Amino acid sequence: MSLLWDGVMLMVLGMGIVYVFLVIMIIAMNLLKRVLAPFAGMLEPPPKAPAKKKAAVNGDDAQLAAIAAAAVEAVRTR
Repeated sequence: MSLLWDGVMLMVLGMGIVYVFLVIMIIAMNLLKRVLAPFAGMLEPPPKAPAKKKAAVNGDDAQLAAIAAAAVEAVRTR
């Protein structure tokens, strides 16, 4: 019975140590978040303006439709 009790105590001690470590880690991460917040934008490059899309030409739509139809037909004939 003593060996079983020692095992339970060791388990509780180990789980307690892990719990305390996790609490300390969460506190440290929150503290670092507050300390480093002013420097957050220094390493990130400025956002680029989105590229303008080309105006769709009616011929492009017809060509895309023909390509899609050819691809479907090629898959069906396999």
